[in-house]
Amino acid sequence: MKDDRKPQITFDDFSKVDIRVGEIIKAQEFEKAKKPAYKLWVDFGSEIGIKKSSAQITDLYTSEELIDKQVLAVINFPPRQIADFMSEVLVLGIYGQDGVILIQPQRQVKKGDKLG
Repeated sequence: MKDDRKPQITFDDFSKVDIRVGEIIKAQEFEKAKKPAYKLWVDFGSEIGIKKSSAQITDLYTSEELIDKQVLAVINFPPRQIADFMSEVLVLGIYGQDGVILIQPQRQVKKGDKLG
């Protein structure tokens, strides 16, 4: 059965999205955000460096347990100003019943590795 709820994209469209593995090195509560969120600093390795992200993942994660977690993030969206914080990447997650669940590699991989 065809799903007509979302516009279709081509493989070329999808290939433009640069999704990489990063490791969260710092997380703190984002008090000025409209919805509960964390400020994240994510290390994507020497080629890309450390990028910042605002993530609404407070339902299922504490800031302490986020440290050293590997996550997937879109790194080629334009930066977005959220309150007084510039979010440079979009950390990916799944909207579960109890909150957003981060998407992570099943095994430890090199920072900056690309989803393919």
